[in-house]
Amino acid sequence: MYEQQYGFSGKPFQLNPDPGFFFDSAGHRRAMSYLRYGLQQRQGFIVVTGDIGTGKTMLVSTLFRELDLQKIVAARIVSSNVDDHDLLRLVAAQFQIEWDGVSKAALLTHLEAFFRQCAADGKRVLLVVDEAQNMPRSALEELRMLSNFEQDGQPLVQSFLLGQREFRTLMRSPGLEQLRQRVAASYHLKPLTAAETEIYIRHRLGKVGWHGDPQIEPDVYAGVYQFTEGVPRRINALMDRLLLNASLDGAHELTFSGLRSVTQELSAEQTGSEVPPPVLPLPPRAESPAPLLEPAADEIHRLEARLAAMQRAYDNLAGEMVKPPSPLPGADLPDSRWSWPRVMFATGALGAVLVGGFVLLRVL
Repeated sequence: MYEQQYGFSGKPFQLNPDPGFFFDSAGHRRAMSYLRYGLQQRQGFIVVTGDIGTGKTMLVSTLFRELDLQKIVAARIVSSNVDDHDLLRLVAAQFQIEWDGVSKAALLTHLEAFFRQCAADGKRVLLVVDEAQNMPRSALEELRMLSNFEQDGQPLVQSFLLGQREFRTLMRSPGLEQLRQRVAASYHLKPLTAAETEIYIRHRLGKVGWHGDPQIEPDVYAGVYQFTEGVPRRINALMDRLLLNASLDGAHELTFSGLRSVTQELSAEQTGSEVPPPVLPLPPRAESPAPLLEPAADEIHRLEARLAAMQRAYDNLAGEMVKPPSPLPGADLPDSRWSWPRVMFATGALGAVLVGGFVLLRVL
């Protein structure tokens, strides 16, 4: 609906993974590097985990888009809670191998024959398992057994395992030591940062021809990050709703107030009741300190003048102490035992006055 109003060539924030919208964030770049590294090594398991909506399926779609189908035969299965035998059936079905009514031993024989035929044709076999956290340990062990099929010291099939955070715990389970030893690389995909969230939004809008219509208030980017915590799938859902609401209102600007309304709608839909919007108001900008009151400024000027006069008196007294006047010829010298203590007492008194004045000046 809003695509026509804003002149977009398509939906910028669709929920289905589209490799054409792949965003090369620091985390996604590292995860893709691990997957490409695994392909180059041609052996070992590559494990990528991440929380829901962080972009694991997008990684798989992007990887498959890059594959040279003349050299690699790839299949992807989305795991559910299946046992080892059912897993083999899923793998066979993806490679178009007969599996219905076939025993487990026969399935393994058919799969091995298929893998060897691919190697004879100069092709490699890649198996990608998504949502691997749902797999029981017996199914994971069956995947390890498939990696035992070798030819000339090279495995005939390579597996990439992608799953949610719980899969990391599953991999540490007792009895999976042999599988862990065959993991060539492992990476945990994290959400986007606040800075990456803004770039991500602009990236996806740019893919459909956005040129500033609608305009986006700078505070909207920070609000989107706060509500979604940088999870790409949640960003897509929020931005899609925000664009829809703006188009229904005939607006050509995405505002922070509009974002608050959308987050309140989404929160109500998710909880079934009205709740305060998670996006909080932005902190107020710091104001300049108020100028000093006029009476206080006048008092400071008077104190400064008094301190300057006392400083001059102190300097004169110090000069007299250092260089006493010469006595007249024949005159008796005064008793220094009494004159110098008086001088020192006066000096100390003046010093105390100076210090007190400076302290008072600092306080005001």
